[in-house]
Amino acid sequence: MYRISELAESVGVSRATLLYYEKLGLLTGKRQVNGYRVYSDADRQRLQFLKLLQAGGLSLQECHACLDSKLDRNMLAERLRKLEREIAEKTRSRDLLSALLGQSSLRDWHEDVERVAPDQHRVWLMTQGFTREEAARIVWLSKDMNAHDDYMAGFKEVFSRLDWWGPGSNAATRRAITLLPFSPDLILEIGCGPGMATMTLAETTSARITATDTDEDALNRLRHRACAQGLDDRIEVRNIDMELLSAKEGAWPGEPIDVIWAEGSAYIIGVKRALEAWSALLRPGGVLVFSDMVWRTDTPDDALRSFWASQYPSMATPEKRIAQAKRAGYRLLGHFDMGAEAMDTYFRPLEARVGVLEASMAGHRVIDDFQEELRAWRNCEGQFNFEMFVLQRP
Repeated sequence: MYRISELAESVGVSRATLLYYEKLGLLTGKRQVNGYRVYSDADRQRLQFLKLLQAGGLSLQECHACLDSKLDRNMLAERLRKLEREIAEKTRSRDLLSALLGQSSLRDWHEDVERVAPDQHRVWLMTQGFTREEAARIVWLSKDMNAHDDYMAGFKEVFSRLDWWGPGSNAATRRAITLLPFSPDLILEIGCGPGMATMTLAETTSARITATDTDEDALNRLRHRACAQGLDDRIEVRNIDMELLSAKEGAWPGEPIDVIWAEGSAYIIGVKRALEAWSALLRPGGVLVFSDMVWRTDTPDDALRSFWASQYPSMATPEKRIAQAKRAGYRLLGHFDMGAEAMDTYFRPLEARVGVLEASMAGHRVIDDFQEELRAWRNCEGQFNFEMFVLQRP
């Protein structure tokens, strides 16, 4: 026989716990004449049995039912479902903590945050010590703040030999210029990259051009191109973050702009936001020209839909972009499919460059990401490509 303190010690619980078990009817001691409770070895074994049932995640009430009657399989099945939900939640918590510590990829988490809280996402990244430019690149390029530096080094290596940093063509740029309702005096180019569209603008118009980007290597390539063609007197190259240009307080100190040109760059801050923010930089009657990847079908293949859902979740049809532009107060002057030439101008050199680097950079996520993008291009079958839009502010 055991006194309550002896029983508690033998099964590894407290005396208070055993008193609570008695209150619930899980345990019944015999009170002696002297007032002490005593318990048998059967009581000790019942407690050990109870502990093993508790290991299955059962509540005390559920353990009581299992001890004293036939198993309730429906109750156990519900407990199992609840436990599996809890395990899934704990697993997600563990995975996130691991990723935040740099032990695994943060890609999915960054994509989730960007989808539900894009502005706060960038603010939070800057509180972690990233610059505004770095925060933007984490959002739309590396998607992993812990691996950002390594990713960007690989990204720059891929693009270091490429002239086109997105789909486009000289012919598409010239065609868009013909849709302008006036000869511009001042063009602000946002996201100029190494300056392929910039040079066509300078050769086709007499405008002064301020070309902006945040990649200093790309800007230096544009400076060299402009100087070599004797156009550096009309092309001003400036390192300005489009996030600042798009902020309410603005970062454009100059005169109102005749034309904003943004080939393949509006998506970085979101087309909807670009339409609204850049309108304030234009003079009345000024024009915004931008290009964007668009769907050509409402029912794309599952693989393509899945790819672009992660890479460009707000990708839309031309009709949706036009509707957004009209809601933002623009008048549509024209739009057109930039065609296979614009896609090939970008993707074919990229394909060749990735082929050159895939052995030396095997296993690098940059190469994996570009190979996935190239597969999407090869399999697109006209389901997506680039569209040029020419819009006028009232």
